[in-house]
Amino acid sequence: MGQFPLTLSRFIIQNQDSHQGATEEFSSLLTQIGLVGKLIAQDLRRAGLINILGMTGDTNVQGETVKKLDAIANDTFVKVFQHSGFVCVLASEEMEKPISLPGNWPHGKYMLLFDPLDGSSNTDCNMPLGASFSILKCDRTDRLPTEEELMRKGTEQVAAGYLLYGSSTMLVYTVGQGVYGFTLEPGIGEYLLSHEQIRMPERGRVYAANEGNYHKWPAGTKKYVDSLKTSDKATGRPYSGRYSGCLVADVHRILLGGGIYLYPGEVDKPDGKLRLLYEANPLALVVERAGGKATTGMSRILEVEPKKLHQRVPLIIGSRRDVETAEAFIQGRA
Repeated sequence: MGQFPLTLSRFIIQNQDSHQGATEEFSSLLTQIGLVGKLIAQDLRRAGLINILGMTGDTNVQGETVKKLDAIANDTFVKVFQHSGFVCVLASEEMEKPISLPGNWPHGKYMLLFDPLDGSSNTDCNMPLGASFSILKCDRTDRLPTEEELMRKGTEQVAAGYLLYGSSTMLVYTVGQGVYGFTLEPGIGEYLLSHEQIRMPERGRVYAANEGNYHKWPAGTKKYVDSLKTSDKATGRPYSGRYSGCLVADVHRILLGGGIYLYPGEVDKPDGKLRLLYEANPLALVVERAGGKATTGMSRILEVEPKKLHQRVPLIIGSRRDVETAEAFIQGRA
């Protein structure tokens, strides 16, 4: 009989010493993120049956119409971490301002930033959804951190990852070195280690981009995407287009098989669409720790200095050589 796969909680305990700066509270925090994933996955499985599809009628801080599942997912994150004791501040793509948790401070040493439900346009048609999260360390002991203290470079993240809701529910994260994936076994309600030490190929055969925006892109971006549709010298065939409308799902595919995801800046909107602190930074940390690369097209994502909580950036992310080629086109070097 083969060895039973490691559960998430057991794996965290066994590897706690190898995680730089990890504490018992930090390990429990990751387990709580797993709990959030279980609760949201349960709602998604019943979404068409319990009147949680469609819109709430509200608009979020981004100016976007809020879907019911967006609000439910955000509330789930907040409720789980309000009383966890591990987090002193929560910040979400769906909330204009962070939530301070004085009841968890100063014991709570961490600050959690998250996109509670990525791919909202997929909610009503049973396609993949996700969530991304970024964890920062709070070193203050004199007071709760301010909003400005959440605006840190991605290099300062102590951990990051995502939840993926597809044919199965997965939690993928990185702490210190290495990227690990856990798949939820619904029969026992546990996440089991399914992907150990994920490493990306240096180059892939897949690209993901919303080509409905092609006419808005700068010339270098258009030229690069056009080049992907011609025969590759190594394989004799073009790259395959794969775009789901869910950032987490598209990056997950590329993380495992290689390739590139692009949500570039546009001629009239050079700052891009994706949120630096809630989406780009956590996914960039995961991809870099797996051997890949993430850039705005001009600079490394993890080096971008945040100027505001809901800052947007262009994102080109994936296999290292693919991203480097894209940068060369975007910067006019190819």
